[in-house]
Amino acid sequence: MLEKKEALYEKAILIGLITQNQDEGKLNEYMDELEFLAHTAGAEVFKRFTQKLDQPNSRTFVGRGKLEEINMYAKENEIDTIIFDDELTPSQLKNIEKELDRKIIDRTNLILDIFAQRAETSYARTQVELAQYEYLLPRLTRMWTHLERQKGGIGLRGPGETEIETDRRIIRDRISLLKEKLKSIDKQMSTQRNNRGKLVRVAWVGYTNVGKSTLMNVLSKSDVFAENKLFATLDTTVRKVVIGNLPFLLTDTVGFIRKLPTQLVESFKSTLDEVRESDLLIHVVDISHPSFEDHIHSVNTILAEIGAADKPMIMVFNKIDNFSYERKDEDDLTPITKRNYSLEDWKKTWMAKSKYPSVFISALTKENYEELKKIIYNQVKDIHTQRFPYNDFLFEYYDQEGKEM
Repeated sequence: MLEKKEALYEKAILIGLITQNQDEGKLNEYMDELEFLAHTAGAEVFKRFTQKLDQPNSRTFVGRGKLEEINMYAKENEIDTIIFDDELTPSQLKNIEKELDRKIIDRTNLILDIFAQRAETSYARTQVELAQYEYLLPRLTRMWTHLERQKGGIGLRGPGETEIETDRRIIRDRISLLKEKLKSIDKQMSTQRNNRGKLVRVAWVGYTNVGKSTLMNVLSKSDVFAENKLFATLDTTVRKVVIGNLPFLLTDTVGFIRKLPTQLVESFKSTLDEVRESDLLIHVVDISHPSFEDHIHSVNTILAEIGAADKPMIMVFNKIDNFSYERKDEDDLTPITKRNYSLEDWKKTWMAKSKYPSVFISALTKENYEELKKIIYNQVKDIHTQRFPYNDFLFEYYDQEGKEM
C-alpha cells in the first residue's frame, strides 16, 4: 500500500516566512492550506521549513543558512519538489533552483497546476492556459540555464538570447490569441445568459472546499462533482431549480482562496460574470474551519473587486456536523467553546445577527435543510415579485410560520 502511495505522490517540502505582516499564527494557517493544495496537486508533504525575517530575501527568499538546511534535508530524503508559500520573483526562482537543484514552485504555480488538472471544458482550459502563459512569460530565462553551463561562449550567447526572444514572441502571440478566443466565448455565454429569460438568478459563492457543490447537488438534484479537495469544481454549472411553485436558476462557481494569483483573478473574471449578473448570492462558509472569518473577508474582497459586493445575499454556515456537541454539566465553569456549541448557541452569535439572512446547516446530513430552502424561497420570491408584481398571489408555498403548505 505504501509503495503505491509513493509511486503516485511526489515528495515535497514547504517553505514559509514569518514577517512583519504575517505572524506565526497566520503563517501556520497558510501552511496548512498550502499542504492541502500540495496534496490536491498530487504531492506528499514530508516537512515544513519556516524562518523569521523582516521581509523576504531579495535573492533567495530565505536566508543563506536556512537555504543550506533545506538543501541538506532535500538531498538526504530525496525530495522531488520544494514549494514556497508566496509568489517568487523570476530572479528568486532562478537563484533558488541553482542552489537547490530541485523542482521549485511557488503558491501561484501550484494553484495554476491544480486549475490545469481540474479544467474540464474548453472555456475553463482556455482561461487556465492564459493564466499559465502570463505567469510563465517573465520567467522564461530560467528555462535556458543549460546554455550558461556550456563552456566557450562564442557562438552560443547570441543564439541563446534569440531563442528566448523567439519563445517570448510565440507566448505573446498565444496570449493575444487566447484573449481573443475568450472574448468570442464570452459573447456566446452572454447570449446564453440573455436567453435564459427573466428567471431569478442565484449563485453560490464562497471559499474553496466549503461545500458549495454538495449543496448544489442536494438542492438541484444534480450530479455536480464534489470532493474534499481544494478547487474540486472549476467549471461553472447552471441548473434550473424549483422550490414549491417557484423556479429559478442556480449557479455553482469556482471557489475563492487567499493569496489568489492575479493572473487567475483576471482570467476568471469572465467566469465570475455569472456572479456579477446574478440577482442573489448564497455565501457558503465552512464554520468548522478555524479561519472561517478570514475566509469571509477574502470572499467579500473578491466580490468587491468584480463589482458584486452590494447584491442581496444569504449567509449559509455549513458543516455544523463537524462539531461534537456535548452539553456541559451545570457545575462546569469552563468557558463554552466552538467544539461544544449547539445549534441554539450558534443562533445567538454575531453570525446570526448580520445584515443578511443567516442559516446554520449541514450539507452532509441535511440538518436545517428545510430552513435553508425556506430562506432561499422567500428571498427569490421577493426579487420575483419586484420584477413581476402581478404574480404575487401565486406565492403561498410557505405560510407565515414558515411551514410548507
